[in-house]
Amino acid sequence: MPPKDPEGAGRDSRRYASNRPKPNRTIRRLVIWYRRNAAVTSLVGTATATASGAASGAASGAVSVAGSMAGAATNVAGSVLQPLVFDPLRRLQQGAHTGGGINDRQRLWVAVDGMGGDHAPGPILEGCLRAVGLLPLRIRFVAEPEPLRQAVAAMGLGHELEEAVQRGLIELVPSGPTVGMHEEATVVRRKRDASINVAMDLVKKGEATAVYSAGNSGAVMAAAIFRLGRLAGIDRPAIGALFPTKDPSQQVLVLDVGANMDCKPEWLHQFALLGNIYSRDVLQVKRPRIGLVNIGEEECKGNDLCLRTHPLLAGDERFVFAGNCEGRDILSGDFDVVVCDGFTGNVLLKFLESVGSVLLDVLRAELPRGRRGKVGSAFLRSNLVRIKKRLDHAEHGGALLLGVDGICVIGHGSSRALSVVSALRLAHSAASHGVMDDLHALGEGSAGVATTCG
Repeated sequence: MPPKDPEGAGRDSRRYASNRPKPNRTIRRLVIWYRRNAAVTSLVGTATATASGAASGAASGAVSVAGSMAGAATNVAGSVLQPLVFDPLRRLQQGAHTGGGINDRQRLWVAVDGMGGDHAPGPILEGCLRAVGLLPLRIRFVAEPEPLRQAVAAMGLGHELEEAVQRGLIELVPSGPTVGMHEEATVVRRKRDASINVAMDLVKKGEATAVYSAGNSGAVMAAAIFRLGRLAGIDRPAIGALFPTKDPSQQVLVLDVGANMDCKPEWLHQFALLGNIYSRDVLQVKRPRIGLVNIGEEECKGNDLCLRTHPLLAGDERFVFAGNCEGRDILSGDFDVVVCDGFTGNVLLKFLESVGSVLLDVLRAELPRGRRGKVGSAFLRSNLVRIKKRLDHAEHGGALLLGVDGICVIGHGSSRALSVVSALRLAHSAASHGVMDDLHALGEGSAGVATTCG
């Protein structure tokens, strides 16, 4: 048999090697980097368990996106590529307190309506237990004893609640039959020992600096007016909600977002005065810019309410009126406070609540599906979580009822633990900045002179 031609063999091997697909250099470098990074690979074993626990929390949308990305990346890089997931409750806001650094002498008492909300009292109590570990608060939790006992047993909160009570962080206050989510607001007059009335009385007696409820918004407002009373010079209280802007460090206060469906020009003028004080004292804006929601920037545009309100705002020298604010400008950062009637504000609030989930769904559908694309998408997980944090209403928790003689925070009816913690953080922020002192000093606004559009 003739010997094999070594030169021919070399040519065949080179030809075979040239036809073999080369591995992608970017993926190869990525895998090598992760394998060399001991700090990352040492945590891979616990990442899956952490992700499954956090997926049921407030950032479930972002975590599910990150989980699908991580699955694709793991197929490429082996078992060494797994995104780490952290407890969203520890990402409330920069400067949030942690349990180890809280001085008990600086804790403020907050009354919580434990029976308010679609899921009360269990998730409300869970949020309060977490809040006292993150914020300098003590909580007087008002609830019916028997439903509370059942919720504690069902959610396994007995040991944690007992420890918080022994430490003096939570005090249980019994109440009578609660006000239902679909009952008329005036029912608070008949149910005098309802949880929302008892909570309001604690603030009135000085046993709490603020009150929080995720219950019937109309009933909360009625109870606040009947029990706490209105501020001098304020005809109707307004619900103010903080909206995000394109600047992560800035928020815009929008009021009213649901307390008064039909408004008078004088009421919008009073909303501007309330919003100006809150933005200045709590949000630390030196000269808040006030805007009026309208369909155009020109002062001669809008409906009758806007046309009559504009001269009132423009003629008041106690705040800076920046003019009409179109819908596209609310989140622009050009305004610090925006006033409107409750019907318009509630539509804006509910629309904004849907933006976060819709945006994440769009991103999940449009992200690349190829191997290279999914590996790169894994690095976007932290960005997606931050986007959801800025747009998710659960991260903001509640809205302030401004115009009553006390600090009152109204939560969303579907509030759970994360929303409760965020709302209590808002209540603490308002209570610790002495905003009520300036609100008490607020006199009646100066009357404006009506003008016509010519």
